[in-house]
Amino acid sequence: MNANEPVSRKKAIDWREVRQRLESAHAAIERGSAPDAEQTRRILKARAQALAREPGKTEAGAECLEVVEFLLAHETYAIESRHVREIFPLENLTPLPGTPVFVLGIINIRGEILSVIDIKKFFELPDKGLTDLNKVIVLQSENMLFGILADTIVGARQIPLTAIQPSLPTLTGIREEYLKGVTAERTVVLDAEKLLADEKITVQEQVEG
Repeated sequence: MNANEPVSRKKAIDWREVRQRLESAHAAIERGSAPDAEQTRRILKARAQALAREPGKTEAGAECLEVVEFLLAHETYAIESRHVREIFPLENLTPLPGTPVFVLGIINIRGEILSVIDIKKFFELPDKGLTDLNKVIVLQSENMLFGILADTIVGARQIPLTAIQPSLPTLTGIREEYLKGVTAERTVVLDAEKLLADEKITVQEQVEG
């Protein structure tokens, strides 16, 4: 492509790919959750809004972040769907002695063992009463695989990058290096790449013979 061509042409959005990725995220969500009527309504609304959106109805040249949105301790979080492999109910959690407090234990998914992280404790956030913590969002990169806990999976959607604003650590309680920002609706957008690259999350267990 000619370097002098307009930027809008160089950044054309492949809407077919966007739809496919959103559908994949929804499929992962639906495999791991059984939402009630209200949750189903919100998921379907988010799906309809995302899939009905056409290039002419978005801001010219606007880039979006495709996310999976979830609730945790009465707060709304989002994480990029491209880092979400699948979602499962939390079952048969096995605690591991000698691990950091934010590592709740390990689970077995189809013969694959992965650690489960409570990101509230990882971020050293205060407890906000009893919550469900019954979903595991499996995050994956080339070199890392683990699950993070969630109370409820809201759905998958697109957030325009222009709608994500920097947040002071005092606003969310989360250190800035783990954040992409916060939306006007107070959805905290986590930086999955930073989490997946953080060596503190790696569970290094030595089993004695």
